[in-house]
Amino acid sequence: MTANWKVSAVSPQAEELAEAARVLREGGVVAFPTETVYGLGADARQTDAVMKIFSAKGRPSDNPLIVHIANRSQIEELAAPPDEAVSRLLDAFWPGPLTVVLPVLPGALSPLVTAGLSTVGLRMPDHPVALQLLAAAGCPVAAPSANRSGRPSPTLAAHVLEDLAGRIDGIVDGGPTGVGLESTVVEYTPAAAGSGGGGVLHILRPGGVTAAQLRRVLPEAEVREASAHHEQAQAPRAPGMKYTHYAPRGVMTLVQGDAPERVLARLQRELDEARARGERTGVLTYREHADALRADHVVACGSLGDLESVAHELYAALRGFDEADVGFIVAEACPEVGLGVAIMNRLRKAAGDRVIRV
Repeated sequence: MTANWKVSAVSPQAEELAEAARVLREGGVVAFPTETVYGLGADARQTDAVMKIFSAKGRPSDNPLIVHIANRSQIEELAAPPDEAVSRLLDAFWPGPLTVVLPVLPGALSPLVTAGLSTVGLRMPDHPVALQLLAAAGCPVAAPSANRSGRPSPTLAAHVLEDLAGRIDGIVDGGPTGVGLESTVVEYTPAAAGSGGGGVLHILRPGGVTAAQLRRVLPEAEVREASAHHEQAQAPRAPGMKYTHYAPRGVMTLVQGDAPERVLARLQRELDEARARGERTGVLTYREHADALRADHVVACGSLGDLESVAHELYAALRGFDEADVGFIVAEACPEVGLGVAIMNRLRKAAGDRVIRV
């Protein structure tokens, strides 16, 4: 039985959150809202509790987990002190959708959290329910997205229950999340002594904080964005770097190109051929192009002129294909600028890297 604690995101009720916090302290698993997506939390120090996350999600254990904290003072209990550059990032983006990877202190966390790595990703979410729950629990909380592994991440409590009802102890229902995409994960490498350089900031996973925003805070640093090939070639140092993620149950293919008219023509060709084969078809596009496409299920996922709206609606749109029982899906790519980098990262993974370029 999965408990459901409904709370107000404006003024979270202490009684319900106190009960959820008690479950976390006692080794249970609880889903809760953040400003990005719903997370599935457990005490990051208790191996048995963390194991329940992997069991509920069906998640491979070589994928590290992000640890959520309520205040910056907790860093010293878990990881090496951040250097000056990382501290500037925390000043700028915490609380918020930025995860920083730091050297983990020996014995501070369950080894399942770090997947055998010498580092840990830490984040302070920008959501009143999450912060109050974390503070009440009084422990670092490991929390990947609260969905079955590989499925679209949940932006509503209903999405969590669809995937995990009966598999977890409870869910704190704080309403819809905000950003809609997971946090950006970064790791900073200082410049060598005497080099005169500014160090390198590696973006391990694009997300709610863009590369341009990071560069504004660390103008002296080289900001490196991970390529899809690099993600697949190495052991994952952050969630979402390996395996198919965010995928609807139907087979999805991404169509990408510089000329919108060619992209739309190819989308329609793929849809027409699938319908001729007797398949139920769906297309993920944007408000600007929705009227130009014909399919059994047409989804206008935000606007190309407002990529924040695309990010906010993306996971619900992907889940909508399952609700419509669509087996053949094509998706229109968006420009890879700003938040579009993170959106395209999720679309490629949802499509299992099936991409048609026109």
